Amino acid sequence: MPYERPPLRRRASGFALALAVNLALLLVLMGLGKFAPVGPPPRRGLVVDLLPESRKAEAPAKVRVEQKTAEHPRAAPQRKPPPIVLPANPTIALPPPPPPSPATPWIEMNKEEMAAADIGQLPKSGADSGAGDSPVVGHGPNGEVLYAAEWARHPTDAELGGYLPANAPEGYGLIACRTIPGNRVDDCIELGQEPRGSHLASAVRQAAWQFRVRPPRKNGRPLVGSWVSIRIDYLNGGGGRRRGL
Repeated sequence: MPYERPPLRRRASGFALALAVNLALLLVLMGLGKFAPVGPPPRRGLVVDLLPESRKAEAPAKVRVEQKTAEHPRAAPQRKPPPIVLPANPTIALPPPPPPSPATPWIEMNKEEMAAADIGQLPKSGADSGAGDSPVVGHGPNGEVLYAAEWARHPTDAELGGYLPANAPEGYGLIACRTIPGNRVDDCIELGQEPRGSHLASAVRQAAWQFRVRPPRKNGRPLVGSWVSIRIDYLNGGGGRRRGL
């Protein structure tokens, strides 16, 4: 009887039987996978939207309106000013017209008066008429034109007396000087004196640095740098009578 076998042999035979069954099942399954029937490829899932057509059309429009409202906020309504009401027939008071001005009387003039009133015949400023020109009295040390001096300020007796020699007689001293800016003179030389040997011309030359003499004029234009003649007449007591010559 099989049940009379020892327990170890019974267990070994059962284990071998179970292993054989499992191997057989594994072979069967492997054969099924190799020869599986080829069917059509699986289909993708189809999603069906069950929303009504009206809601589909309205949804994007609503989104666009909301986006436009967010981008461009609604401006506050402006309040219109009240209308201006004018009276039906306004009355405007106009100023009275000015009185007519009296007619300007005509001035009758003869031919000579008309010619005298012609401003085109007046002499032009600065014209070479010789009026106001400094008189020419000779020539300078190098042949320059020598003009008569015109005082801008007369020298005082104190300015002249300090250079007179002791016991100076009455007489005059004559010098020639070159005019410089500031109504001053320079480079003075002695031209003559009376009486001779009185040293009056030397006294005038030494005092000339204090003189204020205007430059000579030609056609109304000052000639700074031109030469002028200066004569000082001395009286008793050392005083001087100043003049340009």
